[in-house]
Amino acid sequence: MNNPILLIIQREFLSRVRKKTFLLVTILGPLVFAALLIVPGILASMPEDDKNIIVLDEAALIIPEEGREEYHLEYMDPRENDLATAKDFFSESTYDALLYIPTGENWDPDFIKNNILLFGKEDPSINMVQYLDGILEDRLNKQKLLRNGVDPEVVAQSTTQVNIQSYTVGEEGEEEQQSATGIKMGLGYIAGMFIYFFIFFYSVMVMRGVIEEKSSRIVEVIISSVRPFQLMMGKILGIGAVGVVQFVIWVVLSGGIYLAVTTFVFPEMLAEQAAAGPGITETAAAPGYEIFDRLRAINFSLIIGGFVFYFFGGYFLYSAMFAALGSAVDQEADSQQFMMPVTVPMLIALITATNVIQDPNGPLAFWMSMIPFTAPISMMIRLPFGIPIWQVFISGTILISTFFAMVALAGKIYRVGILMYGKKVTWKELYKWLKH
Repeated sequence: MNNPILLIIQREFLSRVRKKTFLLVTILGPLVFAALLIVPGILASMPEDDKNIIVLDEAALIIPEEGREEYHLEYMDPRENDLATAKDFFSESTYDALLYIPTGENWDPDFIKNNILLFGKEDPSINMVQYLDGILEDRLNKQKLLRNGVDPEVVAQSTTQVNIQSYTVGEEGEEEQQSATGIKMGLGYIAGMFIYFFIFFYSVMVMRGVIEEKSSRIVEVIISSVRPFQLMMGKILGIGAVGVVQFVIWVVLSGGIYLAVTTFVFPEMLAEQAAAGPGITETAAAPGYEIFDRLRAINFSLIIGGFVFYFFGGYFLYSAMFAALGSAVDQEADSQQFMMPVTVPMLIALITATNVIQDPNGPLAFWMSMIPFTAPISMMIRLPFGIPIWQVFISGTILISTFFAMVALAGKIYRVGILMYGKKVTWKELYKWLKH
């Protein structure tokens, strides 16, 4: 292995993967991320402890039959009890909550809705409050209709809910039903955030490596054996290889976690979907499990392939700039004045992420995915929505071309700045180095 670039790649790669922090982040990263996604869902699906609620209903809104399994409603006679009596009884009882529904003069619904009280021996859960809100709102609406001479059943029958089924029509007229837009939005946003994190993390790692070698004067020894451009490219490619290994491990671990969750944590979901067949709908699926069925309709191979490409494209583009900045300063603190202008395009891509998600085929989304400095984030946000492949091709071509141009410019700064010591560099000075 006599190629200097290959030797530098090997040195950069091995010096980082052998660190304990690399192993710790690589293994714990997918586990922590999976826990953030799975644990809240498991906790939300766990049934709430049964609650006993005593009701003092002066407005006669809640009928005795209303209630569900985990909430047991028992009623006090409003003719024999007032709020003070109910509170005394509640404080000495084993009930979990007291619901008080007053009646205004002439049964005023505005007075009732603003004066309903709920007392608890501990903070009432959000589920309990939402459940009682639903019952009371429904009853108040029905009573208001009856008092105005309108049959609530007629209103209920006249209410129509529209469920639009959206399809994507291909060039050959083939129709493909779209999966849940909400899932695509979430997937696109998460992919864009990951791209930003990876590009920034590994590019800054390149800059710090350059600054460390320069400040310790090790670079003077290295430059005696290799050219500055070879050193810069070897460092960029070596740290990029670290990112590849880490990414592959994360994909394998994430896939294993997903299979384990669907197989062992939610086995009944797989059985119900297999019995329902490929055309399973939300009503046929177990509550909360239809998300797994919709995830299978998304082209993850395209998303993963796009993630790898735009990670490398964005990383090579920004790491070249960060390497040039690292060569121009003596300490990491001095690099802050240069980092902000370089990272502004990525911040703009994050700021406009909401607009791109809302209209992934709009003009803003299109141009943000064509500009090479914002394309890695904006295009990853768009990929789950199934954009035309020619846009991906053009965006990738522009990104690769810009990378080669940026490497040439960064190389000019790097070869001058890497041996420059004790001088505060300005943007004007960097411009002179580019013309040198």
